[in-house]
Amino acid sequence: MLLTILYLAYRKLASAIYLVDYACYRPPNSNRIPISMFIEHVLLEKQFDDTNIDFQTKILEKSGFSEETCLHPSLCRLPRTRSLSLSKEEAATVMFSMVADLLEKKDISPKAIDILITNCSIYCPTPSLSAMVINKFKMRSNIMGYNLSGMGCSAGIIAVGLAKDLLRAHPNSLALIVSSEILSQDWYDGKNRSMLLTNCLFRMGGAALLLSSRNQDKKTAKYVLQHLVRTNRAQDDQSYKCVFMDMDTENKTGVSISKGIVKEAGEALKANMASLGPLVLPLSEKLHYGLSMIRQKTRGSRSSSLLVPDFKRAFQHFCIHAGGRAVILAIEKRLKLTKEDVEASTMTLHRFGNTSSSTIWYELCYMEAKGRMKRGNQVWQVAFGSGFKCNSVVWKCVREVGGEIKNPWSDIIDYCPIDIQPIA
Repeated sequence: MLLTILYLAYRKLASAIYLVDYACYRPPNSNRIPISMFIEHVLLEKQFDDTNIDFQTKILEKSGFSEETCLHPSLCRLPRTRSLSLSKEEAATVMFSMVADLLEKKDISPKAIDILITNCSIYCPTPSLSAMVINKFKMRSNIMGYNLSGMGCSAGIIAVGLAKDLLRAHPNSLALIVSSEILSQDWYDGKNRSMLLTNCLFRMGGAALLLSSRNQDKKTAKYVLQHLVRTNRAQDDQSYKCVFMDMDTENKTGVSISKGIVKEAGEALKANMASLGPLVLPLSEKLHYGLSMIRQKTRGSRSSSLLVPDFKRAFQHFCIHAGGRAVILAIEKRLKLTKEDVEASTMTLHRFGNTSSSTIWYELCYMEAKGRMKRGNQVWQVAFGSGFKCNSVVWKCVREVGGEIKNPWSDIIDYCPIDIQPIA
């Protein structure tokens, strides 16, 4: 019996995946695109009619963005320019600076990295983004390199899932994840309103993560991976076309975001919670949820609504993908969270905008800067992406973290949270 217990304890320790550290990209102030400048450029370019100018203005006014969100210089000047070389320049600027910061912070040689995973939805060059990083940092010839594309804002968690499987298949290894969204080629100048949304909501940013399956990193790591749950609703036509790259009636390419995105996000979250709940909720909450399901099935869905579990009994912190104010507010209401629970998401959207798959890392960084992450705390990161996908990852804090000098929030954290006017 003792040998069995010791063996199981060893297996658990050996399979542990640590988040050693991470770095978020902080664009220079010269890349700022204040709302007034954005609208002025839209007017001066004369690419849009008055109706679409008014539409973009209203979206930005309700976005919850500050005057500090950033875009690549090619999208901040007139005339806006798009090219492969500019996209490559943006990718290099974001990825190389994040990776360099992270490796320097942890004093890790690029040649020590065993696994490299990059993710970016739209920009997919040849050679790949992972090859760009390998070339820049002269990594080993036997490094396992992967590039994920077209998987939307939830791709960062997908990359963590891939890294987890690879690290368990290759013990005593280091994995580097580089998440970004390169926007230089994605500016849409047509008349389709659902495609104009991407111009208004997405901003420059990224994150680099260092994961490890090495026992030696247990003492210095910030977090240990607890659970990772993925939900994919691409089998449903409405979900599949909810976020969709296509050509409009004038043969201009853009990514459309449907009006039903909040509803689809809710359905995807519901399915994801059904899988995650049994893994994390206390027994009493599981019983309440189970009884609610039985009541709904026996009485009918119209007469009895399904209980939403109290996930605050499982997690101390929440990182909800900052895709837009409506999504954050809908999840806040559905999960019965407080304003403080969604503060990191709201402030990330306000300060940095929707940076796609990296938003959840700016949010975690915010909570660290606030000194809220204590040893033993659990944080739930949840992200949504095209497909339609909802992915969750749960981390346990293994040491008190915060107070880092070099942090994207360092210069403004004392002024946060900032009061943002509610959506009219």
